[in-house]
Amino acid sequence: MNIILLGPPGAGKGTQAERLVVERGMVQLSTGDMLRAAVVAQSDIGKRAEAIMDRGDLVSDEVVIEIISDRLDQPDAKAGVILDGFPRTVAQADALDQLLSDKGMSLDAVIQLDVDDEALVGRILKRAAETGGTRADDNEETLRKRLDVYHEQTAPIIPYYRGRGALKSIDGMADMDAVSSEISAILDGGAA
Repeated sequence: MNIILLGPPGAGKGTQAERLVVERGMVQLSTGDMLRAAVVAQSDIGKRAEAIMDRGDLVSDEVVIEIISDRLDQPDAKAGVILDGFPRTVAQADALDQLLSDKGMSLDAVIQLDVDDEALVGRILKRAAETGGTRADDNEETLRKRLDVYHEQTAPIIPYYRGRGALKSIDGMADMDAVSSEISAILDGGAA
């Protein structure tokens, strides 16, 4: 089973992905982690990505898709993957659809964690207070900028997947266990 977890920063995608990894043996594919691993491994694509990042440029969709393609070919990905941080744009969603099709794979679900921006700000400020602000992005200004980018660039893929019948929305403001239960119901064939 291959899924995308969608939602703005702080919605709990990482927490839910970690649970799916443990409970279902799925592999979490974080594009940032994969890029860093490719650079460390000094693979051909890693060297290309490193040169791009060293210039301060954003890694192109083509390079990211190539890294995802390589990762999907690894044996552990056969148990199913959770895409985290990708796709972020409609062009990336199109490229992902083509990649999966070329590999004879499918996208089984796109699960949107539906959350309220103001409640997210409160959640992040609470986390910062509890942890002493150890995460650099645990502040209101950074979160609001990231939310703006999400709504401008990533939110347009919601109607893209809704139009394909793949999108399932759940209440991302519920407690973590309730969100996990709803995700499990979707993955087990239940409706959300």
